[in-house]
Order: sequence, then C-alpha cells, then structure tokens
Amino acid sequence: MGFKIYTKQGDDGKTALIGGERVAKHHIRVESYGTVDELNSHIGVVRSKIMGSEEEILLSQVQNDLFTIGSFLASASNSNQKLPKALGDDKIEKLESEIDRLTQQLPPLQNFILPGASVIGAQAHVARCVCRRAERLVVYLRDNEEVPDFVIKYLNRLSDYLFTLARFLDHKNGGVEIIWIADKGTE
Repeated sequence: MGFKIYTKQGDDGKTALIGGERVAKHHIRVESYGTVDELNSHIGVVRSKIMGSEEEILLSQVQNDLFTIGSFLASASNSNQKLPKALGDDKIEKLESEIDRLTQQLPPLQNFILPGASVIGAQAHVARCVCRRAERLVVYLRDNEEVPDFVIKYLNRLSDYLFTLARFLDHKNGGVEIIWIADKGTE
C-alpha cells in the first residue's frame, strides 16, 4: 500500500523527528531540514532543464546527498535511530573539482553579477540563495544542538558550486552576465 500521505499527527502544529521526539513545526531543526528540502526542489527544477548533461548527473547525486543531510538534520540529538552513512570528503572534493572544471570554461569573474542572464541560470541562482539560507539555519542549529561537521561544509561548498553552475548555464545558453552597477549617490 505504501506511505499514507496524511496522518493528522501534525494538526497540533508539531512534528516528529527521527527518534520520535515531537517539536514545533517552527523549531530550528525543522526549519533547517525543511530548507534543505526546499533547496532539493529548486535543484530539481534546474536538473529537469539540463537532462543528459554532466551537470545533470552531478545534480542527481547532490539531490541524494541532500536527502542524507536532511535525515541527519531531522534526527533528534538523543536519537538511537540508524541513519545513512555520513557524507565523506569525497563528496566535497567532487563539488570542488566540478567548480574548477566549469570555471575553466568561463571568463574570469571581475565584477559582482546579477541573476537574469538566462532563465536556467537565474534558477540556479535561486537554488544558491536557498542553499545559503539552509547553511545559515544549520549554523544556528549547530550553535544550540549537535550537527555533524560535514553538513555545514557540504552546504557551503554546494552554494559555491551552484554559483559557478549559474554562470556556466548563463554562458552556455547565450546569456551575457549582468554586471552590478553601484549607485554612486549624490555625495
């Protein structure tokens, strides 16, 4: 039969963490894994537009990694539940090597840029922004509860990758980067 979509367990404004502890739906732990889930959905939009490319294959791996991260974030600090294997340094190194590979195909970055050179590039920038928000929330959570180090490190590197991917997708799709022009003011 599979999973039942509605359980009515959250009608009181609380949800269960892995391990059974119930917390408010606005708890920082729920905000953290909820934002990682939101990030995963934004990455899914980008992925759906670049099917069959090397970048799509990596984004597929990233989506799986984000589910792993979500399971760690959704687990109560005192939970005895078995979790998936933690992400290793090889995952970080893969993101770094992809950043380097894409950067070699791009003109040097000399200015701040604004999203909008292409629709797909702008969507990758949205994913980057959500990734940075997830990272900020997880850092806040870590200040109050235990969070594995790999989670923050992965999110930090992933946002760098998404920035580079956005630039790459803009260039690949004929977009010209939009340079930020600071208002000089009247002083």
